[in-house]
Amino acid sequence: MNDKKCCTHIKGVVCDVKNCAYHDGESRCTAGEITVGPTYASTSNDTACATFKPNADMKQ
Repeated sequence: MNDKKCCTHIKGVVCDVKNCAYHDGESRCTAGEITVGPTYASTSNDTACATFKPNADMKQ
């Protein structure tokens, strides 16, 4: 687990976005809550995590 994270992960939420500030280094999300959208989505390819925040510590 990434030592910089202070929060517990959201049970049942898997995140593969390693450059997100809420990624714990083990494919878990540490955000307090997540928002997924947009409202017009009809398939999983149409969706996006609106909670995503770039990790300032990672070079892109």
